[in-house]
Formats: sequence, structure tokens, C-alpha cells
Amino acid sequence: MNLDALRLFCDVVRLRSFSRGAAASGVSQSAASQAIQQLEAELDAVLLDRSRRPLLPTEEGRGFHEACRTLLQGFDKARADLAASRQRVEGTVRVAAIYSVGLHDMSRHMQPFMAAHPQARVLLECLHPHKVVEAVLNDEADVGVLSYPAATRALEVLPLRSEAMVVVTHPSHRLARKRLVTPADLDGEAFVAFDHDLAVRRAIDRALKQHGVRVNVVMEFDNVETIKQAIGIAAGLSILPRPTVLKEVEIRTLCAVPLGIPGLVRPIAIIHRRGKRLTPAVARFIEALQKADEASAAGTPA
Repeated sequence: MNLDALRLFCDVVRLRSFSRGAAASGVSQSAASQAIQQLEAELDAVLLDRSRRPLLPTEEGRGFHEACRTLLQGFDKARADLAASRQRVEGTVRVAAIYSVGLHDMSRHMQPFMAAHPQARVLLECLHPHKVVEAVLNDEADVGVLSYPAATRALEVLPLRSEAMVVVTHPSHRLARKRLVTPADLDGEAFVAFDHDLAVRRAIDRALKQHGVRVNVVMEFDNVETIKQAIGIAAGLSILPRPTVLKEVEIRTLCAVPLGIPGLVRPIAIIHRRGKRLTPAVARFIEALQKADEASAAGTPA
């Protein structure tokens, strides 16, 4: 006895015909007849009165039919509830992001997402790039957002955007009034750099070397915020992603000038563990990040 046999029996009783019941269940009439006979044998009861047309259930068959209907309705509801729960956007999305993205970019995504999905919440932790990767690999974060991502066997990388790099100076600096800073303009300048072990530092050093530029590194830091503070006290200039200085440029505490080095951009990507099943909340949050950046690139509201 199985659910298919019970469903077939209910179809035969409902439609009062072996042929129509078989068609509703997607089997042949002979197969339907054999299945009902086997069901009756297992129950040691006659369920259908075959002497009458249209076909009707016996008294025992009527009671069994009602019990089957209740059982099948309960099973169908449980299956539907299970399917719905897999699509329900609820629970916690744990996000690890590098400081410059976490502080300047993530809040504008988190609040709309949680407003659209009241049963979900987003927990954000800002970390050093290496720690972002570790958090994802150790299952301490569901999603990581960082720059210069490296695909590995353990990580899935989803490109998000490329950020233009600009020369950032104190407003009183001689380059602050230029429309475009050339590589030659930077030669010998006091430079506030990223730490040596960061991918963004290696990308900047490589670009400057290709143009024969030597800057005078006076300070090194592992995050954009501290670099901006150093520029703010006129310790030197730097090359930073444009989105990270928009607020300071708007209030005129820093100046950002386009840099004449084509192709020098900071790639930003989402990472998650390869092969890990994403919950509906995590999958929807990733989708929200991607759509927001696509809309921003197209110049349309997210």
C-alpha cells in the first residue's frame, strides 16, 4: 500500500469510473483495476460495488475513502508547507566585508533588504581582507564582500563592480586643482600607501612602475579610513577607490582628481563557500547586492 494507490482509489470513487480514475492518475484502466484489487486484498475488504453503474463505494469503502482524503490532504499540505519554507526569506545573513565597503556601501543595501523581508536580518562585520576569506571558509560568515578576489576550489566568486581609482589630496595640495593627474605628476610625491601585503597595494605599485613613477612612501596603513585621516593632515597624497571618498569630497575636506592610468580599478566581488547550499535569505541578499550595483551602473534607481 502506498500513497499513489490511495490517491488512485480516491480518484476512482470521485469520478465513479475505473477508466476516468485511471486517466486522472495517469495509469491504464487495467493497472487501476489491479491496484484497487491489491488494495482490497491488503485490507481484506471490498471497497467498490462493481455491480452498479456508475461505480460506487461500499459502506466500508465510503469510510476508507474519507480517511484516505484526510490523509492525502494532510500530506499535500505538509509538502506544500515544506516547499514554501524553502522559499521563505527568513533568518540571519552573516556578512563579512572589508572596511571600505562595509562602512561606505553595505548600509544602503541592508536596510532596504530587511524592510522588504521583515523575517530576515543582516549581521555585518568589517574585517581585514584575509579575515574576510577566513570567515567565509570557516563558516563564520555566509557571504564575503572584498576587493581583488581570488577564486579557489573552496570559494565561489561573483564579480560585483569595478571602482575607479583617483588621486586623493588635501584641498591645499598643488594637484588638487588639476582636472587630470598624470603619472609624471606623482613622481617624487609624499605618498600614503596601503600595507605591502594587500592586493590593492600591489596593483597600485605595479601601475606606477609600468609608468616609471617613483613615489616617496611616508606612511603605510591597512585600511582606507586611516589613509584618509593621514591625507587630511596633509601628510601626503594617495590613490584610493573613488566611492570611498565621496563624502569627504562633498564636504570639501579632501579632493579627488581623476588619474591618467587607464585600467587601474579596484574590482569588488562577493564570495561564498563553493558547494554550500545557500538559504533563501542569503541567496536573496546576494541578488539584492547584484541588482543594486547593476542599477547604479546603469544610472537608474535600485
